[in-house]
Amino acid sequence: MTFTEELRGLLPLRPAPLLTRPVDALAARRLTASLGADGDPHRPRRTFSDLLVFRLDDGATQAAVVKHARSARATASLAHECEAVRQLARDERLGAWRRLLPVVEERRLDGPLPLLVESCLPGVEADVLLRRSPELARRVTRSALETIRELHRATGRTQEATGRVAEWVKPRLAVLAEEVGWCRHGEGARALVALRERVERDLAGRHLLVGWTHGDYHPGNVLLSEHRGDLSGVIDWAGAVPDGPSLLDCHTFVLTMRHQLAGREFGGVVADVVRRASLLPGDRRLLADVRALPSGRRAETAVTLLTWLWHVAGNLEKSARYARSHRWVADNVVAVLGEVLAREGEEPAREAAQSARSRGRRS
Repeated sequence: MTFTEELRGLLPLRPAPLLTRPVDALAARRLTASLGADGDPHRPRRTFSDLLVFRLDDGATQAAVVKHARSARATASLAHECEAVRQLARDERLGAWRRLLPVVEERRLDGPLPLLVESCLPGVEADVLLRRSPELARRVTRSALETIRELHRATGRTQEATGRVAEWVKPRLAVLAEEVGWCRHGEGARALVALRERVERDLAGRHLLVGWTHGDYHPGNVLLSEHRGDLSGVIDWAGAVPDGPSLLDCHTFVLTMRHQLAGREFGGVVADVVRRASLLPGDRRLLADVRALPSGRRAETAVTLLTWLWHVAGNLEKSARYARSHRWVADNVVAVLGEVLAREGEEPAREAAQSARSRGRRS
């Protein structure tokens, strides 16, 4: 690793807004002019996924959200989001649920200023609301889980997971091996193998609901009305797939709530689940209430690991800054894979011992 790479690895994932605000404001005005729109761009901000996002409201028409891709990866991400939202909007099975989707108003991803313009849905992000009113956490979680399960039930079908797990796991493991140097050699490479074997083994024979899956369903992508707290929109469909293991959306939301309310890294929350071999009782109840909790501790830990894998692989695909960050890799990749490696073989050995004791009692 060069000195420059080492230095970049110590930088925060996102530059301080104070440093980038003048440049971002200028870029937003330039993008607004390129659209031939009136009005001033409102609060342009950079995201962790290499986007510049701002609201555009000229007072005469409905407000819009402009997303400008600042890298080739971000452009690919916007293209996927646009296609997913359009497919969902055409899907008659969703019925009234489609009111929660943004409308794609303009797609311009070629040229020097790639952007996507979407309708601005009402409400405030759930994570913003919860910072003001943390006592609403349980109510917000229940509402978010029930709402996304409506989408899952409308589009999903129950399938045996055995023949599907490999396609849910292997491409994302390949992303980790490609993007994170630690995962290519030694303990990291062994941990990827252990993770794949564990998830495939512990989900074999399970029946899961397979359908439209948001893929990044966390409080920052859920909009709520400020006064009543009702769910008013679901945004950022860049990770959506039409045939995913849909219960991952519920696990992502519950784990992210735990991560945000406790002020801990997402990887630390997942590592704790692996260490305990179970979710926390409160999280298990929330998931069970919407039928998103697989039976058995091994299966729920395997689903937690699959949720984590989709989360980190999705981040790595969206922006190169994640793999460059030493802290992010240590806290969110190494912490979990290290725990997987440390627990390798524990559960099969425990079950073998229990089986032997059971046979001994019968003899």
